Amino acid sequence: MDIKKINSGLSVSPQIEVAELAEIAKLGFRSVICNRPDGEGADQPTFPEIEKKARAAGLQARYIPITPGKVQDDDATKFSDALTELPGPVLAYCRTGTRSATLWSLGEGAKGTPVPDILSATKAAGYDMSGVARRIANGGRTPTDVADVVHDIVIVGGGAAGIAVAASLLSRDKDLDIAIIDPADVHYYQPGWTMVGGGIFTAEETAKTMASLIPQGVKWIKAAVSAFEPQNNVVILDGCRVVKYTRMIVAPGIKLNWNGIEGLVDTLGRNGVTSNYRYDLAPYTWNLVQNMKQGRALFTQPPMPIKCAGAPQKAMYLSGDHWTRTGAIKNIDIAFYNAGGVLFGVKEYVPALMQYIDRYGVDLKFTHTLKRIDGPAKTAWFTRTDADGTTSEVEAKFDMIHVVPPQTAPDFIRVSPLADAAGWVDVDQATLRHKTYDNIWSLGDVMNAPNAKTAAAARMQAPIVANNLIADMRGASAVAHYNGYGSCPLTVERGKIVLAEFGYGGKLLPSFPKWLIDGTKPSRAAWLLKEKILPPIYWKGMLRGKEWMAKPEIAN
Repeated sequence: MDIKKINSGLSVSPQIEVAELAEIAKLGFRSVICNRPDGEGADQPTFPEIEKKARAAGLQARYIPITPGKVQDDDATKFSDALTELPGPVLAYCRTGTRSATLWSLGEGAKGTPVPDILSATKAAGYDMSGVARRIANGGRTPTDVADVVHDIVIVGGGAAGIAVAASLLSRDKDLDIAIIDPADVHYYQPGWTMVGGGIFTAEETAKTMASLIPQGVKWIKAAVSAFEPQNNVVILDGCRVVKYTRMIVAPGIKLNWNGIEGLVDTLGRNGVTSNYRYDLAPYTWNLVQNMKQGRALFTQPPMPIKCAGAPQKAMYLSGDHWTRTGAIKNIDIAFYNAGGVLFGVKEYVPALMQYIDRYGVDLKFTHTLKRIDGPAKTAWFTRTDADGTTSEVEAKFDMIHVVPPQTAPDFIRVSPLADAAGWVDVDQATLRHKTYDNIWSLGDVMNAPNAKTAAAARMQAPIVANNLIADMRGASAVAHYNGYGSCPLTVERGKIVLAEFGYGGKLLPSFPKWLIDGTKPSRAAWLLKEKILPPIYWKGMLRGKEWMAKPEIAN
């Protein structure tokens, strides 16, 4: 038997044998559903045989036969009704289990279960339901093939990458037919949240309405994406609205998995638990830092990949600097719990950072991953992984803890045909073109090129994708190549920054001559760049198609 669990109430499997029913009952199942018509295979037991043995084993049995490739709308209703009526857990089967998984998926769609949740559950069980995603989104009913909207270029995501690439496209051809799909009302300058948590910016400075930023001439489709049908050039929106495209750019960003740490959601913003990775929590970070006079402050970093890998320690440095200035540092124990094994991934920047680790008396805890937190008890639990791979649980008390959640690609990306095995959009790391679907490109945090996931990376990627897409439209061979550039301005103290700039393989890619900014050393000029220059470059340059210091290099 090859039983695959969909959820606590249902598992599916390929064809079962009569002799296996007693074992199925021992496994805890209370009912079986047959979705395979009798006589489909020469070696297949009939349903009456299955039913007789099932009853002898104390199992109920139901026959809902489905012809391969012909799942009708009412079949899904019958299957859902059976799951409600039969005692669970239930084992459903057909020749491979696919029809059973399809019936469950359509039934869940009829209940309004989010499409990504359905596709994720079936994918985890080994069944790809992306082929019926449009039908699932249509409440389990067969949809029409007529598109609701058609555009030449569709961009999924209205964050930094999505709006920047739209603006870069229009700077090359103002007559392009472009649509951006994004449900959000507000657009955030997320690199500013570190500065909010350090008391330099206000949260309000980092937010603008989405409507004010969508480039003129671009259609804004204010909706969430449910699924993709790249073989049909289709994006499926919530409510089964269908958007067709000639070319698509995928840039929806990254998912912050707050639920990936047990107990975290229940205590965020209270009990000294904060995070600069959320707009509404960054001000709480600054409040905690200002009011802390003594005690233990923990800062955490989850496993890679995450957006802005330096942000977890930026919060720590700015906090340590404030406590140093107020004299409280002598009464505060700071610890950095890092799931990784090094302080920073590019070794040239580590010596400068270690000076500040020593200055603030930070206790470095490498290979420690936050797993659970109890806010009222002011206690966190970490999994420590030793060099030989053995793990153990470590308990730590805190008065303040800055948490960075684990991060993944958005659910609707992870379960889509666009994703690689790890769930990220699968692109060529030089051209940022999809490896399978040649009319799709991707940029920003969601794709799988091995670069640092930063706004600076998106700023460099947008012109490259814009150039390459238009070259494709015109049948040109010249393409721009992305070198992996990313930037991480490490705010080691108020007024100084270690400006890390690097590309693929950790190659240093400084934007300025050393006499102006030596990125391997703390610099006041780099702080000026972060505080005064980068925000207007973002709002008035990057999001408006001004490719300052980001002109793509063209390779023939």
